[in-house]
Amino acid sequence: MTAAAIVVLCTAPAAAADGRASADDLARRLVDEGLCACVNVVSGVRSFFRWEGAVDVADEVLLVAKTTRDAAPRLRQRILELHPYQVPEVLELAVDGGSPAYLKWLSASVTPPRDLP
Repeated sequence: MTAAAIVVLCTAPAAAADGRASADDLARRLVDEGLCACVNVVSGVRSFFRWEGAVDVADEVLLVAKTTRDAAPRLRQRILELHPYQVPEVLELAVDGGSPAYLKWLSASVTPPRDLP
């Protein structure tokens, strides 16, 4: 049986000339640490948002991370630790279905939490 899948959305700054350096570093660390099976980095995102009483705009990239329900809290915490924003976007969306083979791979690719002594 596979664990329930979660998709986590997170925007990040377009720091480098290609708009992906900061997001790429974040994505690689999250996958390297076993917190998610995959992160898509989608460039060309323009965000309009209210911040400190004014409407602002920023060129960003969107991270789309795939993880399990059990790993989602650890993933969220790690994004909050690593992210350069004061209030990073972290939205967790439950997955109701999908390719059984993909969901099995996703579940097998996420490192379960270690039991601490």
